[in-house]
Amino acid sequence: MDLTNLSRAVSHALRHEPWLYELELDEAGWVPVDALLAALRAENSSWASLSQADLAQMIARSDKKRHELNDGRIRALYGHSTPQRLLREPAEPPSVLYHGTSPETAEQIVREGLKPMGRQYVHLSIDTATAEQVGRRKAKAPVIMRVKAEAAHVGGVPFYRGNDLVWLADAIPPAFIEGLGGT
Repeated sequence: MDLTNLSRAVSHALRHEPWLYELELDEAGWVPVDALLAALRAENSSWASLSQADLAQMIARSDKKRHELNDGRIRALYGHSTPQRLLREPAEPPSVLYHGTSPETAEQIVREGLKPMGRQYVHLSIDTATAEQVGRRKAKAPVIMRVKAEAAHVGGVPFYRGNDLVWLADAIPPAFIEGLGGT
């Protein structure tokens, strides 16, 4: 089974267009595993025997923890672009987080702060290596931004835990952002 292709399809279904798969996300983004499996089987004939064990294997082998299985349900942990805003529990962030971006966007971020753009939340990384990996999707030589997360949190900015590598925020004002430069 092509787990990369499966992960892409699951992400599309749970993060971006669940209605195309006739799925209803609950307020925290969960859907029944059986409903997702039925939708994926209908989408791709090579997934006719797709099982919950296949989904668990996909999650376990992923380089990034993007999805979560629990009690017969599955959800994407972050990256949602659906109109329905998913509920998150605020959490105290690490003192510093990072954001990788293109040089052009970095200039705008320094002026205006970080905004979620087409997503529900701003995505932040726990280390510069992860931020660089994310930034390389936007530029060959990304700029790494340093976010003073603890100071922002004390200043009233809510943060949410995405997974072990990713933290989320509604927005980050420019006062809490510093450019570290290109990689």
